[in-house]
Amino acid sequence: MWLQVQILSLRPEINIMKYNERQIIQHLEDYIDSTYSQHYTKGDFQIQDLFEHIDIAEEFCRGAAIKYLIRFGKKEGKNEKDLLKCLHYVILMYHYCGFDQKLIKETNG
Repeated sequence: MWLQVQILSLRPEINIMKYNERQIIQHLEDYIDSTYSQHYTKGDFQIQDLFEHIDIAEEFCRGAAIKYLIRFGKKEGKNEKDLLKCLHYVILMYHYCGFDQKLIKETNG
């Protein structure tokens, strides 16, 4: 954390996020971390792995993200968890589209 604070202070322009995006992203990360103990798994295998194996993971994530986005405000009012689930599925879709591999390559040079 100290290193992150030091790096951020070297680049003050990245601290300027008008809508608390940095805190929201951290909250989303904490939420995603908490879900890994909740998933139905067999060892390290999750249902998402099966979807990837049968080549429907991207489509499943798109549908799940849409489901939670549409449900927001309708079931239990403006339920924060619906938005967190939607964002988690969007991040998974980002992965299944291969965009994270591009980021890894750019980061590693």
